[in-house]
Amino acid sequence: MDHVYEVLTLLSVLAYWIIIAAITARIVIKRRSIGVSFAWMMVIYVIPVVGIIAYLLFGEQNIGRTRAVRAQNMYRPYAEWFSHLFDIRQYQPGTLSHHAQSIGLLCENRLGIPPLADNDLQLLSSPEQILNSMIKDIDNAKQAIHLEFYIWHPGGMADSVAQALVQAAQRGITVRLLLDAAGSHQFFRSEWPGKMQSAGITLARALKVSPLRVLFRRMDLRMHRKIVIIDNSIGYTGSMNLVDPSCFKANSGVGEWIDVMIRITGTCVPLLDVIQSWDWEVETDQRFLPEKPICKPHHSPEKLDTVQVIPSGPGMPEEIIHEVLLQSLYQAKHKIVITTPYFVPSENLQVALIAAAHRGVCVNIIIPNKNDSVMVEWASRSFFTELLQAGVNIHRFKGGLLHTKSVVIDETFSLIGTVNLDMRSLWLNFELTLAVDDLSFTRELTQLQQEYMDNSSLVDYSLWQKRSVYKRVTEQFFYLFSPLL
Repeated sequence: MDHVYEVLTLLSVLAYWIIIAAITARIVIKRRSIGVSFAWMMVIYVIPVVGIIAYLLFGEQNIGRTRAVRAQNMYRPYAEWFSHLFDIRQYQPGTLSHHAQSIGLLCENRLGIPPLADNDLQLLSSPEQILNSMIKDIDNAKQAIHLEFYIWHPGGMADSVAQALVQAAQRGITVRLLLDAAGSHQFFRSEWPGKMQSAGITLARALKVSPLRVLFRRMDLRMHRKIVIIDNSIGYTGSMNLVDPSCFKANSGVGEWIDVMIRITGTCVPLLDVIQSWDWEVETDQRFLPEKPICKPHHSPEKLDTVQVIPSGPGMPEEIIHEVLLQSLYQAKHKIVITTPYFVPSENLQVALIAAAHRGVCVNIIIPNKNDSVMVEWASRSFFTELLQAGVNIHRFKGGLLHTKSVVIDETFSLIGTVNLDMRSLWLNFELTLAVDDLSFTRELTQLQQEYMDNSSLVDYSLWQKRSVYKRVTEQFFYLFSPLL
């Protein structure tokens, strides 16, 4: 009997190392960044069994076979819809600024989506302003309302939005609501799903979470987009979830969340509607392609308000927003200002920021002074030393959890949307960014960023160097996991 146990033990050890060798080979074959590959190999070798399970659950961008097949079948009709955009008058590549031209070419070649003129953008920067504007547009809706959010948290003015949607549905407006199952778990436990469905609202959960689904897709893959479309003519997107900050995570100790949303009218709204329709079809297998943009006469030729819509995530070209960020940083000549709640950059982004500072560009990064993620907080600090040495200014915002995701290049070109500067947003989640080639909008965003900096403390390099050994060790420990955060 002892001999049998010895044989079983040897076979178990052999099987274990064969599995580790197979996973290691797969990590190498995937050819991701060295940091990501090294971090995963460290996990599977240092944490026996658990590391293997973690990689199988979270190591690859697996959305599940059903969604993958469905998305593949959707490419042609959606690509045909996008191709129409190249034939309308609002596609004017010759009028783009230097910064926007290269971004436009990149997105045209990789996404098949061109930058489009004839848009009007309104920057909304307070919760009351954002939610009241949405409620007003919902109350005035004539045909259809489509919404998509990562988090819907009941309470406060979020309930006022919910009530406005119920009333819209009761007067015959088509309302479709897509919410991330994990991010909006509090909403799905509330009374609102029942009220909405009773009123005729169609409600869908994106990326449902259950133990059985662990076997078929990556469980931490999330629908992180924030989109509201009203009558295919008014759109909203930005960093704010459907929450009232005075009620959301009020006891977390980080203060109220600070966000922005952009209210858009014009040519890009149907394009945002198509992205919401894509997400809806991937989840429900129901197709609702909106009408295409109409080529209207140009009433103000000197003000084109050109916007490049950039979706990312599974089913989209890999690392598209990462490439857009890198291209933008390397084009900067004078100034870069970045706001992000979670700052865990890729190696390439870190190098791009340092290179910009070395060539004399004024680089400013604004992050929250307190973060709701302990791991991200410590991992973020591990990047400070090299950035400070290069002359990058790091501002720690004191007015709450700064959740705005924005990049302004040379005060003339801006990126704004749902994307954090971490690997989860850049590589994993469903995200959305707008590249805005409009001087007046960018100046307004620049002013808001300056207000953030005025309410921040600047990290002093000499004081930073005096931090304790405990903090240095903790930073480096979490740095090892930064490619996975």
